[in-house]
Amino acid sequence: MKISTRKIALTAVGAALFAALSLCLQVPVFENYYLCLGYAVMAVYCYSFGTACGTVSGTLGVIVYCLVTNGLRGMPGWALGNVIIGIVLGLTFKATGKLGEGPLRAAIHTAAVVAASALGILTVKSFTEVVLYAQPMAVRMAKNVYAFAADAAVLLVSLPLCYRLDKTARKMFPEEAKG
Repeated sequence: MKISTRKIALTAVGAALFAALSLCLQVPVFENYYLCLGYAVMAVYCYSFGTACGTVSGTLGVIVYCLVTNGLRGMPGWALGNVIIGIVLGLTFKATGKLGEGPLRAAIHTAAVVAASALGILTVKSFTEVVLYAQPMAVRMAKNVYAFAADAAVLLVSLPLCYRLDKTARKMFPEEAKG
């Protein structure tokens, strides 16, 4: 497996964009929850540059965001959740690449976003927090419902952005864009 320097740099830029959008554009939706607009970057990277690039960008972006804002508090579960979200989305986008544009592809992508968010946030993030903080799973899942809803909403709204920016990404980075 050969990874180019440009792909590594592109992934680092994705992580920085994830962190920057998450820090600079905080849209409150629930009591202590904001829309994490960095998920738009993760979705576009998974769609245009593949599973690994999108997953690493989203995971490292969360780590940078957490280190800047509040240290390690909340980061392990969120980062592990992003690994799951990135893998599911990246693999789904790759598998549906030959479907062409249409309602079937949009329906599959929508289902993948909801399933990936539920698996990543409600399950993996919650379980990680159970292990770290010794709280009951039901309590952690109840608290993470807000994060799940907000993250899934951003990812769903990002789907048209993925479709739009893919052609530009392929032109600007032909070797790094998925094949």
